[in-house]
Amino acid sequence: MASRMRADAQRNREQILCAARDVLVAEGVDAALDEIARRAGVGIATLYRRFPNREALLQGVAVDILSRMVEAFDRVRAAQTDPFEGLRLFMHAAVDLRIGAIMPALSGRFTVEGALSGAGRDPLRELQQLLGEAQEAGLVRGDVLVGDVTLMVIRLSRPLPGDVVPQDRDIAHRQLEIYLDGLRPAAARERAIRLPGPAIGFAWFNKIRERIAARD
Repeated sequence: MASRMRADAQRNREQILCAARDVLVAEGVDAALDEIARRAGVGIATLYRRFPNREALLQGVAVDILSRMVEAFDRVRAAQTDPFEGLRLFMHAAVDLRIGAIMPALSGRFTVEGALSGAGRDPLRELQQLLGEAQEAGLVRGDVLVGDVTLMVIRLSRPLPGDVVPQDRDIAHRQLEIYLDGLRPAAARERAIRLPGPAIGFAWFNKIRERIAARD
């Protein structure tokens, strides 16, 4: 019985966080908690049992996003694909999480250090390692940095304004495939020039995400 109750509680938590992501993208951090509970299929009292206030819920969303990114890397590793395919799978997973819309919406409501502590690992470090493996294997052009990949995911995972294109997410995945082709060494050879600046590596992007988290 206790095991079933724990499973129910975990399911409720996941439903609340999933609903919160959707509502935050559509309405921002001041969205009604009643609406989040309604979309999650739970009562408002259940939401408050899991998250005693709005700040706790927003911090929970930040941790959940990074945790899901870590899980995406684990799935990539378990699939034992080549590094480029692993990179492709991860980027598509990140677009589905809509990280570029959600994390900026949480600005000032979480810290990078706190969110990473909750997630257990830093997905940015995992991404840098995967990108390096793809480059060492000759599958990704050598002048691409982790910031190039991360910022492209952020751009593609932000929905178009006004809900004018119902197929927005499908279009984002299509455009991601076009971008992925541009990462291949053949694209660099055909143009015969290196990428223009600025070149955003790990340290620079880490400062960017800290500014995103801290912005009022």
